[in-house]
Amino acid sequence: MNPHAPSGEPGPGRTRPQLPLPQLLARRSRPTLGLIITAAALIAAGCGGGGQTEQAAPRLSGTIEIAGSSTVFPIAEAWAEEFGLATNGVHVNVASIGSGAGFERFCNGETDITNASRSMHAAEEEICDANGVTFIEIPVAFDGLTVVVNINNDWVDYLTVDELAKIFGPAGFAVTWADVRPSWPESRIGIFSPGSDSGTFDYFSDVVNGEEGVQRTDNTQFSEDDNVLVQGINGELGAVAYFGFAYFINNQKRVRAVPIDPGTGAVSPTIETIENGTYAPLSRPLFIYAKVDSLARPEVRAFLEWALTTGRILVDDPSVGYVQLPDALYEASLARVEEASPTGALMAHAPEGATLTDIFIE
Repeated sequence: MNPHAPSGEPGPGRTRPQLPLPQLLARRSRPTLGLIITAAALIAAGCGGGGQTEQAAPRLSGTIEIAGSSTVFPIAEAWAEEFGLATNGVHVNVASIGSGAGFERFCNGETDITNASRSMHAAEEEICDANGVTFIEIPVAFDGLTVVVNINNDWVDYLTVDELAKIFGPAGFAVTWADVRPSWPESRIGIFSPGSDSGTFDYFSDVVNGEEGVQRTDNTQFSEDDNVLVQGINGELGAVAYFGFAYFINNQKRVRAVPIDPGTGAVSPTIETIENGTYAPLSRPLFIYAKVDSLARPEVRAFLEWALTTGRILVDDPSVGYVQLPDALYEASLARVEEASPTGALMAHAPEGATLTDIFIE
């Protein structure tokens, strides 16, 4: 499997589906609350179709528990807020605790949905299996893991992947910026990094350092809260950090994104370069995992059906800041939710070089 190849083709088109109404509403660039309420009411009444939208259904209520990745948190939070307002009876609790901690709670049966900035490991799937937790693996967005420096840092024009390894690697790492490039100042490098429970930490260390979970600890502050990382960069001229694209988009006046050169020229993270795959090797998919048993509850099923139709346009809303997937991927996941059809950890068992399209569209 190649996690750096998010889809089968560069720059996939995202044509808006024409039917049914929830997808039709998604043709708008940003949903108004009225449209969301209308769509949610239809979903609540029809709960996935079946021609029952003309008949009133019991009002949705209950609580949905979601936990996991801080990177996926902005998506889940936006969905929770809008769906809660639309239904006025469903409470969606979202906890930002990191992908690893999220999988632990999920596989212990403590949550209905978990957010993840990396795919589930085979060992985590085994824990779910041992605890009788069956699930659906659902890709929800593209992200460009973004390396940032202080807004007043005027010397870092771009970084190569080898230079990233020199900064973040576990041994022989650069202490000052002059150790990275002799023309740069002898200012001490301050590292602000996601913690070891973070899927972002796992992904970055694997791609940059060649081994998942391996990174320097010297002069490094770790946090599962990406807002803490933003604050750290904002307060230290020689600092460097990495986190999801959304946190950069929403903090552009406080931090500066560094273009990354994978060997073919420096590329800045943007919606276009993340979507077409030229922002490499730090472009990646983001996921949620839904417990199949929870789909027996109408509020959970309605939430997921809404999120994968009307709600998906929140993914690339400016307040969230990620990139939507091709329509076919959302539609494939929607079908699995409607059928309550478990997938297991598809990404963990995919062959090398497989794309999301290969893995999730049968």
